[in-house]
Amino acid sequence: MTSTQTGSSLQLAPLRSVNDFLLESARFQLPNFQDFEKWGNRVVKNLLYYQTNYLLMSAAVFLLVGLIHPYKVILGLMVIMALLYVFVKFFTAEARRSFGAASGQQPQPNKWAVLGGVLGCCYLVLFMFDAVLIVMFAVLLPFSLTFVHASLRLRNIKNKITNTIEVVGVKQSPMGQFLEAMGLMPEAF
Repeated sequence: MTSTQTGSSLQLAPLRSVNDFLLESARFQLPNFQDFEKWGNRVVKNLLYYQTNYLLMSAAVFLLVGLIHPYKVILGLMVIMALLYVFVKFFTAEARRSFGAASGQQPQPNKWAVLGGVLGCCYLVLFMFDAVLIVMFAVLLPFSLTFVHASLRLRNIKNKITNTIEVVGVKQSPMGQFLEAMGLMPEAF
């Protein structure tokens, strides 16, 4: 399978077979917990090699949780989005500057309005706490599964050759861009 273009020069890595990802040819072993550099190198290489598989696995897990609890996932997403909107709208520096510029001076916010807003947000989160937890579970479970697989999966010859051949293309993949931004790209690249 060849790499496909996704936007501005980002290349999506090919989808690896289920045989290679999980079944017959896959070899798993606990990493050496004393050698963090070798363990981290294994995780990074597996993240780069299986990034499309991890993306599909994450989407499948989120979809599965969404099918099991559709109402709670929708409510949880709405609560999280509402809280993010309130945070961005009222607590960012730009919002405070525009609020102060409207009246010409630095006004004191109404303490009762702030208290009411905080209490309302807290009540909303507590009332919908199970929905928020289900959404957090649906988001964090794929991260955990990805890290466990990337930690336990031993690299095979095809993985090593592909990582060596795709040296330039790896940095242009979404996972390569993310790892490079986080400063986790190994020196071999």
